[in-house]
Amino acid sequence: MSDILPDERVVIVDYGSQYTQLIARRIREHHVYCEIVPPWVETERVREARPRALILSGGPASVTAEDAPRINEEILDLGVPVLGICYGEQLLVQHLGGRVEPAPDREYGRAELEIAAGDDPLFEGVPARSVVWMSHGDRVASLPRDFEVIGTSPGSPYAAIRGHDGAIYGLQFHPEVVHSEHGARILSNFLTRVAGLHGTWTMEGFVEAEIRALRERIGDDRVICGVSGGVDSTVVAVLLHRAIGEGLHCFFVDNGLLRAGEVDEVRRIFEHDLRIPLKIVDAGKEFLERLDGVEDPEIKRRRIGHCFVEVFEREAAGIADARYLAQGTLYPDVIESISVWGPSATIKTHHNVGGLPENMSLEVVEPLRELFKDEVREAARQLEVPDALWQRHPFPGPGLAIRVVGEVTHERLETLRAADRIVVDEIRAAGLYDSLWQAFAVFLPVRSVGVMGDARTYENAIAVRCVSSRDAMTADWADLPRDVLASISSRIINEVAGINRVVYDISSKPPATIEWE
Repeated sequence: MSDILPDERVVIVDYGSQYTQLIARRIREHHVYCEIVPPWVETERVREARPRALILSGGPASVTAEDAPRINEEILDLGVPVLGICYGEQLLVQHLGGRVEPAPDREYGRAELEIAAGDDPLFEGVPARSVVWMSHGDRVASLPRDFEVIGTSPGSPYAAIRGHDGAIYGLQFHPEVVHSEHGARILSNFLTRVAGLHGTWTMEGFVEAEIRALRERIGDDRVICGVSGGVDSTVVAVLLHRAIGEGLHCFFVDNGLLRAGEVDEVRRIFEHDLRIPLKIVDAGKEFLERLDGVEDPEIKRRRIGHCFVEVFEREAAGIADARYLAQGTLYPDVIESISVWGPSATIKTHHNVGGLPENMSLEVVEPLRELFKDEVREAARQLEVPDALWQRHPFPGPGLAIRVVGEVTHERLETLRAADRIVVDEIRAAGLYDSLWQAFAVFLPVRSVGVMGDARTYENAIAVRCVSSRDAMTADWADLPRDVLASISSRIINEVAGINRVVYDISSKPPATIEWE
């Protein structure tokens, strides 16, 4: 864990809940820094983090299953307050001598919480009855010694519990989701009234500390920074430029996987707005050759990541003392690359995290590795990055390669670029761009029959994806006005050759992801 981070730290043990990152975001909204670790994390790593509190997340497993993730008993002996949520509560109960059993009926959705201990600091300012969100198949059947009930629901007689020493709490419900009416207040009470934290984690402080840390680490060495024009890589470049000035060498790699007009826009932003020198590297042919015949999205990501590094190393060869490669890795990238079930189980490879070649000669520097997306945007605001840039929709590192389902070809990319530009233009024209997290097109190699004029067609489809989100950890499909959807569909079919069908993706995250690959 970085030494530049504040002393007030919370460690979240992730047992595989779809809401774990949401717990982290809720904590950081209270200006408290937190880190997510897997159940198999080494005790010494947690001890070195000097946490002021521990949170055990929910999870899909049953604590009664033989192969279920367990508690590291040593971290419970750190002497800090502990909050178990859903699976985390059940795990605490089982570990400390209580009993967990299958619930007669799975409890999923809204439930009424009735507080049995109104004077408990965890529930200060929370009404005696409120709606909470449940999602569990097991339930607590009996409490460990020296525990008491402080909240109940119709389906959970132990919906909230507390150890007599006031240092261990358990909640059967999920306070981190918006469906729990006073969940944010409950988490705030745990942080402030139970753990005694004051909230010192701010982006202003992070930016100042990170610039100092980069200056101390890099010194007179040179850094190669690949930029995409997105907020992540731009913030990395600005931080490094302020830290080491001319020691930074920014390259924009035109990998042939970019949106329409991307190269010219990035050049203008860096040269005229940010005053940071930028070299454009044309490597589109090289990337497309690496992707020839590849359909698997994981292989796409790895090959793109490897190719990026090779291009950077080639460019770095002409720069004296080049030692570092800067990346815009974010905290969700790190989390999603670590499995709850152990190092051997890969969930998703991010080209910023797990896709780099082992023999890479440059050392990696990742100034944003501790941040979520919305925190990066706040950092951009602190750094006075132009609003038009940091308010842009996120764009994936592998580019349009993961928005072309299946094999990536020059023709498919050109088709997708044209369709994608129409989607964004229409969303902007309708005044909806700033209210959406992302709006884009996906090329589907699914041919279907159509009629254009008097002729029969047999062509491909475009999927339109528009979502609302706060930080990309969860997302809802956007219910766009019918006339906007109609205009997008009509323009794509009439203006983009090779497309005769447009579909709208109405999947939320979870269970779907925002990107298709």
